[in-house]
Amino acid sequence: MDMNFIIQLIAGALGGNAAGAVLKNLNLGTLGNSIVGILGGGLGGQILAMVGGAGATVAATGGTDMAAIITSVVSGGVGGGVLVAIVGAVKNAMAKS
Repeated sequence: MDMNFIIQLIAGALGGNAAGAVLKNLNLGTLGNSIVGILGGGLGGQILAMVGGAGATVAATGGTDMAAIITSVVSGGVGGGVLVAIVGAVKNAMAKS
């Protein structure tokens, strides 16, 4: 496995839990936030690499310089937080139906 991908997964879990803590009504619980955050972190990093975000080329090629690490942390954390918010909103919408 690529080190940047592992960093994205860890950052995704942290971002998912941070989103759950901030957005109390979208919280999925610690385990739910972590699992969805990990998925979002992996997806967020891969999507950023595909669209060619700043430093994504270095991260996609497996570089481990500081720019690649920062890009992996940011993309993973944001991806994890966004996916937790989306899944939490869908869960809440389904509960109201």
